Order: sequence, then C-alpha cells, then structure tokens
Amino acid sequence: MPVRPTPRRSFLLGVGTVAAGALALAGCGSDSLSTGSGSSSSSSSAAAPGSGDPALLAMLPESVQTSKVLRVGTNAEYAPNEFLQGDQVVGMDIDVMNAVAAELGVKAEYSNASFDSLITGVTGNRYDVAISSFTINADRLQQVNMVQYYSAGTQWVVKKGNPEQIDPDSACGRTVSVQSGTTQSDDDLPARQKACTDAGQPEITVLPFGSQQDATNALQQGRVQAMLADSPISAYAVKQTGDQLELAGDVYDAAPYGIVVPKEQTQTAEAISKALAAIAADGAYAQALGTWGGETGAVTEFPVNPAS
Repeated sequence: MPVRPTPRRSFLLGVGTVAAGALALAGCGSDSLSTGSGSSSSSSSAAAPGSGDPALLAMLPESVQTSKVLRVGTNAEYAPNEFLQGDQVVGMDIDVMNAVAAELGVKAEYSNASFDSLITGVTGNRYDVAISSFTINADRLQQVNMVQYYSAGTQWVVKKGNPEQIDPDSACGRTVSVQSGTTQSDDDLPARQKACTDAGQPEITVLPFGSQQDATNALQQGRVQAMLADSPISAYAVKQTGDQLELAGDVYDAAPYGIVVPKEQTQTAEAISKALAAIAADGAYAQALGTWGGETGAVTEFPVNPAS
C-alpha cells in the first residue's frame, strides 16, 4: 500500500551554457571567490551598487548603510539556484539577491558556506542575510525572519528507465540519498519513516550528504536507488546528466522559499520585501527566474514571515 506523509532544500554537476546567460544580467555578475575565514567558507562580491531607493537603504542596519555592503550567506552547491561556475557564485537565487541589493542601493557580498551553518551565521552576525533555497517553516521562523520570494515542492529522481521501479508513494525498504539539513532530510523523510514503521513495513534507508552534489553522485554511482530534492534542483540535475537520470512521481508539498534575516532586524526584512515588489514591477524578478527556467515558481507577493 502507498505510504506517504502529508508534509514537504531545504547539486553541482557539470553546468550548461545557461549559467553564462546569468552573468550577462546588469549588476548581477559575481567576482572571483577568495578564501574566507574557514575551510568551508569563501566569499565573492556582486557588481557595485546602483543608486537604489534611499528610503529602503535607510531601513537597513547602520553598518550596511555606511559600508553599502550586504553580507550574504549561501551554500553554492544547489544548481540552478546557487552554485559555483569556476570561481564564481551564480544561480537563480543569486540573480534575485543581486537585483534586490541594487534596489536597496548596496552591493551583495557572498560567502559560500555549509547549508546547515547559514542560519546560525545570520543569528551570529557573520552574515546580514542568507539566501539558499530555504523553505519557510515554523522551526526556522522561531529563529529568524524570512521574506518570501519563490515557491517550490519536492521531486524524486531515479536512474533512467527507473530500473528499480521506485514509487515515491511506496518507498519503504528502499535506499535514498538527500542533502542533510534540508526540508527533505528533516521533515519529509522522517514522516515517511514513521508511516513505514506504523504500517509494519521496513524503513527507508537514508544516506545523508553534506552537499547536494554528493547526494546526486550517489544515485549516479548506484549507491542509492533514488534521490529527492527541491523540484527545480531535481529537474536541473536530470537535465545536466543527460540520459542517466529521470524524474519520478509528481512534485508535491509546494512551499515558499524565504530570504533569511536576523529576528531583530524587522525593518531590514520589510526593506527586502519592498525591494522584491519593486523588482517584480520593473521586470528584474522575472528576468532572474527566467534565466534559469524558474518561472513556474514565481510568486506575486513577498510577505515577511508568511504562515508556514
């Protein structure tokens, strides 16, 4: 019998020519990475800030107003949303954040770090904000503010032709890979595990990895029978591997992505919300999504801390 939970990032294969198009967007190019303070962290800067909206700039922390630099944490291993192209951080989220920064009148300076360190990096003042395909959920909203900017669901991926006959709705006893710290790892799979054991069926064997690239590689290498990730990431992984992988089942449990802002920085969150609305009105938001084939996840409203 199908066993599926009701709940719903939380890949870096060879990147295609689509990445080059993103670098052509005005003000959206990233400079070369330089080694950061830790071995798992590095940083890059977007193009110099434009004039922006002075009223929005005035809503940002004084340190950002003075430096005109917005420190942005990201985990650049989740193509096409955020990933490395050579020594540059590129992707849909990066293009969105660069357009927001331009509207705020600041420069986005990116630090590439592990996904599960980003929220603590924001709360610990290492970053002013973080953008990394964060699904908005109640647990995260207890720690930080989150500004909605996109919507995505979960999608499973299997070997081409689905030789193991994997059904996401009946996966008990199967072996899957996932990036640790994601919605799939922390919410989706635990709920599926409980459903399996409650039904007297064997648990799903889960192999968690620190990067989406490693999770996808495990499927390509035959170490697991399926992989699950956010829908745009799964679709891009299939595209980039040619005839090696395919999507399995439908996209489910669509939920919003949010830009992470410190809990006490409510004005900063509101400024980002207003900047998102402005770039939606002038077409920069649609251009950022369209470059990476992300149009289907576009949203029309950008609330702070929407109900999860």
